[in-house]
This record gives sequence, structure tokens and C-alpha cells, in this order.
Amino acid sequence: MTFFSVSKLSKSYQSIPALKDFSLQMEKGDFISIVGESGSGKSTLLRIMAGLETEDEGEVLLNGEKILNPKKKLVAGYDEVKLIHQDYHLYPNSSVEENILRPLLHYDKAYAKSRLETLLRQFGLEEFRERLPRQLSGGQQQKVAIASALAIEPEVLLLDEPFSSLDTIQKHQLIADLGKSLKEMNSSVIFVTHDLDDALRLTDNLIILQKGKMIQKGNSRELCEHPKTRYVARLFSPINLIPDRINNYLRPNEVKLRTKGGLLGHVIDSRFLVHYNSLRIQLKNGGDIWEVDDPARKYQVGDRVYLLWDEEKVMLLKK
Repeated sequence: MTFFSVSKLSKSYQSIPALKDFSLQMEKGDFISIVGESGSGKSTLLRIMAGLETEDEGEVLLNGEKILNPKKKLVAGYDEVKLIHQDYHLYPNSSVEENILRPLLHYDKAYAKSRLETLLRQFGLEEFRERLPRQLSGGQQQKVAIASALAIEPEVLLLDEPFSSLDTIQKHQLIADLGKSLKEMNSSVIFVTHDLDDALRLTDNLIILQKGKMIQKGNSRELCEHPKTRYVARLFSPINLIPDRINNYLRPNEVKLRTKGGLLGHVIDSRFLVHYNSLRIQLKNGGDIWEVDDPARKYQVGDRVYLLWDEEKVMLLKK
């Protein structure tokens, strides 16, 4: 029996589809990232999984038991399935310790104390235990929120873009810390985001969602090298349409820059990035503008260049 399963979920709002026939199966301890643009149905999907939203069709099962929606359950939601938002929902006048302990108020005191100490250690919050939320950074507050959600050891943790309000440095540090903590707990985790980089920092097990529909799943290499659509391809990098060829595309790093031979163009912009210069190249006679990587940092704005590539690197993307 599958530990956690979602079968043919569909949901519409005012006749506008938010989810279309979405299915997913997870085993205990699985970690999946769902990536999609705003409005792709990610938050709706998580709310249905948590029993907080009513589906039109389909079902969600945890250990073979159906997750009931708010129309079928007096108090919506389940302790076994916890949903975390980007808003921290902390008690402002309670300390870190008190916020984490709050879900454990009706549990055995010895267990609650043990659980508190475990979570403080796993999330690196021991030295902040007496502080109030306003005395913490955004990343620390989000750690407290997640630790609180994990206090009663839910079987499934749903993360709904929990890092979007953090700056880049805080976000990268929190993701690194969280990845380690969550793996220690062996919780099943579903993380949704619009940012592929955030997803890959947590797990290499990806689902791509577009307009409420799963369009591809796999690891990052599979999706990058064999995207099924232009949308999936663009999540990893810009793509360049080869002139006079239908649906044939190249990534910027697959284009070779030469001083003669190949497709003619002129450099119109150059941006210094960590590992290479990113060039914008206007193709001959006012054609398309390509983005091309220049790892040797050789070419300058105004330079005439020729573009070559290996045919085996060309992607055929029909939509």
C-alpha cells in the first residue's frame, strides 16, 4: 500500500480550472519539489492534500485512509498532514520555546520536553529559545514555524513557498539547514515553489506543474536534457530558436563562439556572471537575439562572432 497518494485531483474556481487530473504517489520519507509559475495550482493542490480545500474530483489517501475535505469533516485539517506558508503564524508575545511547545500542550510533559529539545537542536535554535519572534531574523522565524509544525511529528509536511519573503542569503542558509533537519526526521515532504533553484537546493526529485496539470517529472538532469515542452526547458535556462528551422532550440551553453564560420551575429550586450559572461547576440540582418555563454570572457559589445553547435545538442520542442 502506498503511504501517501493523490488520485486524479481536479478543482475549478468559477469554471476556471486550477487543477486538472493530478496524481502522485509517495512512500514514507520521500521528498518532492513541485515547481510552477504563479497561478499554476500549487497552493490549491497543497490545501486539498491537507484537507483544507474541497476538491471537485479525485481523492487523497494517507496510509489507505481518505483525507476528508472541509465539507465532510467538522474541524478541517489533520495533525498528520501539516501545511506551512510563507507567513510564519507565530505567537508574537511567546518565546521560541513557547511557540514550539504550543502544539504539545495536551501531551505528556516528559515527551513534550524531549520533543522541544530535539527540535531546538535540529533547527539550531537552542541559543534563541528565550527570544520573541520580533527578536529573530526572517529565516530564524521560519525555522520556528516549521519546528512548531513538526512538534507532534506529522507524517507529511507541505511547504507552500516558505522562503519567498526572505533575502537570497537568508534563503540559501535556511534551505541548507532545513534540508539536513528534514532528512534526519524521515518525514515525507512536498515543497512547492516557482523558483527552480530553491527546489534543487532541497531535492532532485521534481514535478513540473503548469496551469494545474503535471507536465513532466523526474530528476534535474532528465528534465534539463530532455524537456518535453518549451516551458520546462526555460525553467533551466533561456533557449534560442535556430533560424529557418521549426521548433529547434539550443541552450546558451551549447553554442560555440568562433571568429569565422557558422551563423553570423554581433554582440550587443555582455553581463559578467560568476562563471562566464552572458552575451546577447543579434543575428545577421536584424534577426533574433540569442543568449550565449562566453566562459573565456573573450568577446565584447560590438564584436562580430560566428555561432556553431553540435546537432546532438539541439532540442525539438513543439510547445
